[in-house]
Amino acid sequence: MSDLVNVTMTVNGTEVSHSIAPRITLADFLRQTLELTGTHTGCEMGVCGACLVILDGRVVHSCLTFAVQASGAAIETVEGLSDRAVIADIQEAFHQRNALQCGFCTPGMLMTAHALLSQPGVPSREGIRDALSGNYCRCTGYEAIVDAIEKVARDRDAGVIAQASEEVGA
Repeated sequence: MSDLVNVTMTVNGTEVSHSIAPRITLADFLRQTLELTGTHTGCEMGVCGACLVILDGRVVHSCLTFAVQASGAAIETVEGLSDRAVIADIQEAFHQRNALQCGFCTPGMLMTAHALLSQPGVPSREGIRDALSGNYCRCTGYEAIVDAIEKVARDRDAGVIAQASEEVGA
C-alpha cells in the first residue's frame, strides 16, 4: 500500500502532476516540489498572509490548504503573475513608494493587492486597509503599502498604465 497520492493541477498556466504525501500543504508543495519560493510560509496558521495564492480565482492561504485539495484546480502564484506582468504596475508602485523593506510579506501583499484591484471601482483607503488586514508586516507600518495600492487603483481607473522601464528612465 502506497502512502502517496497523485495530484494534477495547473500552476501558473502549466499542468503539473506529482505523487505526494497526502498531508503536504499547498505552500510546501509549491516551495519544495515545484521550487516556487515566492509563496512564503510565515505563521503556518493562516494569519500572516505570506502564503497567499490564487486557487480557482480565490485568494487562499496555501499553508492551510492541502495540495490534494488543489488537485484539478488552477493555481496562480506571485511568480506567475509577475512573469505575465499582470502585477508590474503594483510592483513598480511598491518600489516607488518604498512599500517594502525586508520583503518577506511582499508576495502576500502583492496577491492581496492584485485581488483587490481586480474588483470593479477604486477602493477607498479604508477598503485597502481592510483588504490588507489579513497580511502581517513587521517593517513598513502599512502606510506606504496603502499609498502604493491607492496609486495603482487611481492610475488604472484613469487608464494610466505605468511601465516600469519608462518610469525608471524618466
